[in-house]
This record gives sequence, structure tokens and C-alpha cells, in this order.
Amino acid sequence: MDITLGQVFGLAAAAIAIAFPGIGSAIGVGLVGESASGLISEDPDKFGQSLLLQALPGTQGIYGLLTGFIIMSKIGLLGGNMVPLTTWQGLLFLGAALPVSIVGWFSAIAQGRVAASGVGILAKRPQELAKALTYAAMVETYAVLSLLGSVLLVFGIRI
Repeated sequence: MDITLGQVFGLAAAAIAIAFPGIGSAIGVGLVGESASGLISEDPDKFGQSLLLQALPGTQGIYGLLTGFIIMSKIGLLGGNMVPLTTWQGLLFLGAALPVSIVGWFSAIAQGRVAASGVGILAKRPQELAKALTYAAMVETYAVLSLLGSVLLVFGIRI
């Protein structure tokens, strides 16, 4: 099986779309988990509320996985019959993966920090959970925009 340089770039695009937002999500979810564990040791009844905050930074990993699947589908990897790509087409896929990869990585970490601070709100004023969720969700906006940008760029590539 011969693989073209374009196909290598296409595979690399799918890999970075999945890996970098996933790394950011793991860090973000971990940050919130550390804060929430302290809270739960004092008040176990707030587990469900703190779990909402912890789940938020995980969405960037989902966005990256979705983009990676779209790229893999478009280059024929999922069907088992890879489309021959020129080097230029492969580079286009690599460029299309960058928005969700970079923004997903950094926004997941930032969202984890905001949500970890939200655990403090939950500890002192549990009735204000919606405000903590709103602050964390504001960071999500940019992850969604980067997902949209990457998906539109991938669908714009002609094979």
C-alpha cells in the first residue's frame, strides 16, 4: 500500500484535531476535579452540582473528536479506502484542523480554571450555581466557534 504525502498530512490533521483538544480537556477536567474533591470532602451532597462544572471542559475533546471523524470520513479512512490526496490537499486538511486544535486546547484549560473557581461559588453560595455555569459557558463560545470554523474549512476542501 502506497501512501502519498498528502495522505500523511490528512492523517496528521485528524490526529491533531483529536489530540490537542483532548489534552486540553483532560487538563481542564482535572483542574475542576481537584477543586471539587475538596468541596465534596466537606459536603458530599454537592457532588451532582460540582459534576456539572467538571463536565464543561470536556466538550472541547468532543469537538476535536468530531472534527477528526469528519476529516477521516472525508479522506476515506473510515471506509477503508483512502482517497489519494495531493500534498496541497493534505496541507489544506492540516490547516483546517488548526482552529479546533489550538482553540480547543487552550479554551479547555481556561474553562477548567473558570469552572474550578465556580466550585468556590458552589461551596459558599450553592444557590448561585447558574452564575458559575454561565461564566464557564462563556469560554465555551470560542470552542464552538473554532469547531464551526474547522468543520466549514474541511467541507470546503475539494478532493
